[in-house]
Amino acid sequence: MFIMNILITAPYHEAGRKQLQQIFGNVVYRVWKDIGRAYRADELDRLLNETAADALITEHDEVNKTVLENHPHLQFIGVCRGTPSNVDLVTAQKLNIPVFNTPARNAQAVAEMFIANVITLLRQVIPGTKWLRDRNWQKGAHTSYLQFKGNELAGKTVGMVGFGAVGQRIAGILKAFPCTVLYYDPYITHSFEHYKQVSLEEIFEKSDIVSIHLPVNDSTKGMINKSLLSRMRKDAIFVNTARAVVVNRNDLLGAIESHSIGGAILDVFDHEPPDETDYRLIDHPHVLATPHIAGATHEVEDHHVAILNEKLLRWKEEQNSHS
Repeated sequence: MFIMNILITAPYHEAGRKQLQQIFGNVVYRVWKDIGRAYRADELDRLLNETAADALITEHDEVNKTVLENHPHLQFIGVCRGTPSNVDLVTAQKLNIPVFNTPARNAQAVAEMFIANVITLLRQVIPGTKWLRDRNWQKGAHTSYLQFKGNELAGKTVGMVGFGAVGQRIAGILKAFPCTVLYYDPYITHSFEHYKQVSLEEIFEKSDIVSIHLPVNDSTKGMINKSLLSRMRKDAIFVNTARAVVVNRNDLLGAIESHSIGGAILDVFDHEPPDETDYRLIDHPHVLATPHIAGATHEVEDHHVAILNEKLLRWKEEQNSHS
């Protein structure tokens, strides 16, 4: 049996590494967290040489054309991300190097963050907490009860732009509130019993909460613009935990600053770290902003190990059946 050396630079727990060792033969673990950042292409190139790697499992490292052309013998590349955007897929395909990724690894994490932040915004938790810490509670006053009276999530209509793993996980949780879930996704051809497929325009017109779950490609960049945002209700909330580039930032800022919509929940920004315009969104009192952490849980790493190991085991079985 061919003994394969697998270089793993992604966070990968010991049980997952042992499973790969049993399947493939040898694992070298050089997690990027040990140097505090992803490996640059030149560093990864040297590491692949030093470890005599036959395969690579990465997360954020720069797997560019040069790296791939210097290592055309790689049997596979595993990417512990929802989309393998750090890998030059065109070159990998030319070299016949299969690339596996881990869609849905952060679906639960993002879904829980969505629920938490929507309720936090609806119930005015942050201004209420600040009011309390600022010692504004006077004896006998009912100011807080009146000033911070919010809204319930139950009964709201939530519209999903993109209805993949994350959108469907959120929808499943929303059934318990309950909420009406609408979705727009041209790539989904089958129907769902509890959710209704509508046009993109209807999502923005009919939803109390509009949530973006789009991948980045030529057709989605700047897709969410003034034309769509202007269709939203005046008290509606806009949520983006996907990618900032799919939203026209100036159009969203205009909608927020003109009070054309009720508010926004943002986890992604055009510039990370943010620039001055990003901070106009972040600092606005009707915006709840987080620093790109919707998918950041310890459990996400467990999920990507389970997903990728299952894929690699299946791939190995297919290779054996063809040999």
